[in-house]
Amino acid sequence: MDKLGTISTMNRRTFLTTLSLSPLLANDIIDNSKDIYLSYHEYTTLKRLNNRLKTLRRYIGFANFNIVSFNEALYYGRNYSKIGAFTKDELSLVDKLFSENPNRYGFYGSMTCSNINNKISKRDIVKIPSTGHFLFKGTALDDYKKLKKDVGDTLVLTSGVRNIVKQLSLYANKLYKNGGNVTQASMSIAPPAYSYHTISDFDVGRKGWGYKNFTDAFASTLEFKKMTKLDYISMRYNKNNSDGVRFEPWHVEVI
Repeated sequence: MDKLGTISTMNRRTFLTTLSLSPLLANDIIDNSKDIYLSYHEYTTLKRLNNRLKTLRRYIGFANFNIVSFNEALYYGRNYSKIGAFTKDELSLVDKLFSENPNRYGFYGSMTCSNINNKISKRDIVKIPSTGHFLFKGTALDDYKKLKKDVGDTLVLTSGVRNIVKQLSLYANKLYKNGGNVTQASMSIAPPAYSYHTISDFDVGRKGWGYKNFTDAFASTLEFKKMTKLDYISMRYNKNNSDGVRFEPWHVEVI
């Protein structure tokens, strides 16, 4: 089996048995036999990486995790035993997930950050109260304030600035939950170097809706309908968009 390639039926059975994946996940993998998967070794490395990133988030806090740089993450790993240093295999996988051209597995969005050690200055961002999220000063912050005024207080910020580590964590977690299926993961979460959250965009939702804000259901809300009438924002990922990303009515494109 190639390092990144389609897993044969026999290898998939071994893969699933070894990892003790859920029946739901097993069905997802078998039904998507033409998709691109991580190798077995990469998947086991991904599991450790995913857990380490979650531990890092717990240690430094949710808000700080949104903006922490990769170099800072490495520092925390080396110096705090509860997190632990990133292994050679983990770093190799991180480099691959960050630098590999995602076109081969169906993601055609633009690269937004070419530096894995990207640092976000606190002078350039503002923390939004009661959200744990930041927005970039300037157009993004202005747009959010206008949205709150035009749509109403039921609109909430659900995700703002995401530096590389945060995007890597979301991507790694989605990839893990999809059983190493890179194709399926990339339909839901942009690869680490390709997220517009790193440079501008933000997500909004309806107060009290929780996870439903990250589903198609948000398009049925009054909040969304009001948003579609505004000319100072746009939707980054419409249905059947050319980037290959699922429909995201909650994702505000800063224009």
